[in-house]
Amino acid sequence: MDQEDSDNVKVVMRCRPLNEKELKQGCSMAAQVNELNGSITYHQSKSSADDPPKQFTFDYRFGPNSKQVDVYNKVARRIVDSVLSGYNGTIFAYGQTGTGKTFTMEGKRDVPQLRGIIPKFICSYFRSNS
Repeated sequence: MDQEDSDNVKVVMRCRPLNEKELKQGCSMAAQVNELNGSITYHQSKSSADDPPKQFTFDYRFGPNSKQVDVYNKVARRIVDSVLSGYNGTIFAYGQTGTGKTFTMEGKRDVPQLRGIIPKFICSYFRSNS
């Protein structure tokens, strides 16, 4: 078992893209995802030289162009496989209203590539029990 599989808790951050309203208002992304070093840099809208950007690290991070399937495969698949083998598993989505938790967990059920973690789990469950 490698280090990635031996940790009980993983902290994941997914940064959603700007919505139409934000784009029309000329908003910019407050968080920048660095895939190379695993960090997220948060730029406050009114930061000064005395208040530099804040940097955070996560076990996994996904930028605004991330795909549902990539999030599922990297974050949820191992937990789903364990649950289907009879072990306990939890995926907990937390964040401010409007930040994409429902999209990540549920997605758009009518569009297969936009399905979230829950519908993908249900498909896996019924496939494994057929």
